[in-house]
Amino acid sequence: METITIPATDGSGQFEALVVAPRSQPAGAVVLIQEIFGVNATMRALSHWVAEMGFLALCPDLFWRQEPGVQLDPDAGQAQWDRAFALFRGFDQEKGVEDLAATIAAARAHPACNGKVGTMGFCLGGRMAYRTAVATDADCHVSYYGVGIEGMLEDAPRIRAPLLMHIAERDKFVPPEAQAAILAALKDHPKVTCHVYPGVDHAFARMGGHAWDARAATIANGRTAEFLVRHLG
Repeated sequence: METITIPATDGSGQFEALVVAPRSQPAGAVVLIQEIFGVNATMRALSHWVAEMGFLALCPDLFWRQEPGVQLDPDAGQAQWDRAFALFRGFDQEKGVEDLAATIAAARAHPACNGKVGTMGFCLGGRMAYRTAVATDADCHVSYYGVGIEGMLEDAPRIRAPLLMHIAERDKFVPPEAQAAILAALKDHPKVTCHVYPGVDHAFARMGGHAWDARAATIANGRTAEFLVRHLG
């Protein structure tokens, strides 16, 4: 594991990204997009999981403009959630897309990368994965229980690279009417595949979390692995 520094494209500073390299190189790269809890233990574990699957993992600090190095624990009480939601409310998503585009470029330039780069995000990161599918040149995208996507469906025609979406049927942050709108708008999109996981809540794939569901997570992660191998080599 290493940390690299990436200059912001607007000239406002620079931010750090965690990097975990696979054993076999060069390899496709995956830009991991954080939840509202920062680049915490969960994101570090996911970065290692991606590298163990044979991909170069990069996880940028998207909250750096507010507070660099945020690492919150969603299972450590309400105060952590309150801080996370405050950071979410203060997060400039347009700048976040710019920072993700810069991270995608940095991934392509990394000596361990084969030139192909995908994104994969969770919660806020799932939303941002959808936004990177709309606005960047990454080769593929994976969204786990992305929030607020129902408000951005008019951008779907701009998606040019494959997008895999994992939706929790009982997601308390993505209610049934939002899910219905997403599924209706994207069902005929040639680049988008949506899977709904029955009976599970938001963050069902966060191992050890309150909503962890081993069966749904295993199925979703298997689909993700096959998708990344297909599109990143």
